[in-house]
Amino acid sequence: MRVLTFNVQNLRLRRPGGRERLDGARDGSDGESALDRALDFADRRLTAAVLARAEADICALQEVFDRDSLDYFHDHLLRGAGAAPWPWRACLEGNDGAGRDLALMARRPFAAQSHARLLPGDLGLEGRADLPVFSRDLLAADFGPLTLFVVHFKAPWPDPQAAWIRRNQEAQAVRRVIERRFHDPALALWLVLGDLNDPPEGTRAVAPILDPFGVDLTRRMPEGERWTWAEGERRGCPDAMIASPALAARFPRAVPQAMRAGLARNAGGAQPRLEDVGDDRPHASDHAALVLDLPGL
Repeated sequence: MRVLTFNVQNLRLRRPGGRERLDGARDGSDGESALDRALDFADRRLTAAVLARAEADICALQEVFDRDSLDYFHDHLLRGAGAAPWPWRACLEGNDGAGRDLALMARRPFAAQSHARLLPGDLGLEGRADLPVFSRDLLAADFGPLTLFVVHFKAPWPDPQAAWIRRNQEAQAVRRVIERRFHDPALALWLVLGDLNDPPEGTRAVAPILDPFGVDLTRRMPEGERWTWAEGERRGCPDAMIASPALAARFPRAVPQAMRAGLARNAGGAQPRLEDVGDDRPHASDHAALVLDLPGL
């Protein structure tokens, strides 16, 4: 089994004047320039090219607007990029008012479970009683013996301290969900993957799901390769794959690989880019994809 996580940066289908088109890999949707619109299709061809290259059996995606956007992208661009189909797909409405939802595509059947409506009190956590615990969602799905938990935690802005508190609560909530699902989480096979949005500096907001509860598989990557996002001189690895102790022990040589072929050239790094990638745009996303091989699952 090959598993992938990829923040595809605002994948949204629009129908201006009755004509279908996808937004590109860019932030913001109001007042976009003619240049932005001209680059949108080039961006999404590159997004599709990265996914086609990865050839993952299961793709966990962040920042997909809705199921229509996912299906249009799959049927028109992914297939055009030469990818084998992912017949089973899900994109459930979460709590992000801008439509940055979580999605799954797979080459085997699954049923996705949303946790978007969970309140802190439902899990025995402190917090506003009327505010859902997840900024977007926690999307869970079983694939044979392996359970995936797809996340996209609160970004560290506009208020970094308030965002830290929210991410910490999200991490606690993920842990509670896992603890309630499995009699002994350490012995079960599960993987938390997605965009943690957690800076590595200081105390980690996501500590509740890290060692000893879970094993951060990105720590197995060479230090110089442990990045999936860049802005100017800054680099980070907000994208994560956190395995249960049993899963990590079963696959001691499983190391995530960052696919940076679709990142803008000004992000740097030695990995070659796809031919059409520009210094800034077009690009596949402002994140690299992470892929992980789990043979035999």
